[in-house]
Amino acid sequence: MPKIFTTLDKAKPAYDMTYKIVMVLCKLLLIADIAITSYAVLGRYCQQLSHAYPDILGWLAVIKDPAWTEQIVLTCMSYMAVLSAALAIRTGAHIRMTAFDNYLPKNVVKVLNIVADVGVMVLAVIMLVVGWEYTTTLGSKGFYESIPWLSRFWMYFPVPLAGIAMIVFELEAIYNHVKSFFVEEEEKEAAA
Repeated sequence: MPKIFTTLDKAKPAYDMTYKIVMVLCKLLLIADIAITSYAVLGRYCQQLSHAYPDILGWLAVIKDPAWTEQIVLTCMSYMAVLSAALAIRTGAHIRMTAFDNYLPKNVVKVLNIVADVGVMVLAVIMLVVGWEYTTTLGSKGFYESIPWLSRFWMYFPVPLAGIAMIVFELEAIYNHVKSFFVEEEEKEAAA
């Protein structure tokens, strides 16, 4: 294996750490989403039950369905959607057209994979640049309706954040595709 690949492979722990951080963030967002949604649903039913049976279940009126739950749940979902798309880049779980891969020469498939990854990298850069512009201009001027003290910055922020994660994972994917031209399959298996 060429020495440059041995040197560049030392960056793999940084990619692994980025992946773990994004994965933990997605998990925490999912937990928050489930907890907030459960609280909102419980609040709705408790309000209905306390109004239907005030003598027996009137005490349930203390559990409310706050107006902020819907907007926070939607914001958490937007974070999870774009960040999980970034995670899919690293694992190769994105939808791909592979119908002709078995019929094309391996080097052509590798080149096409690089072209596809460069296209996704361009999208990631656009998400970062344009997303940050929207986040700092439009997002910083507005506020959530039900949470007037919270800036809409946080509603737009997942787009540039995912752009950063996608760039990191695309750099690794492109590197691995380029490396595959120089490193034989036997060497990869021996290294694993």
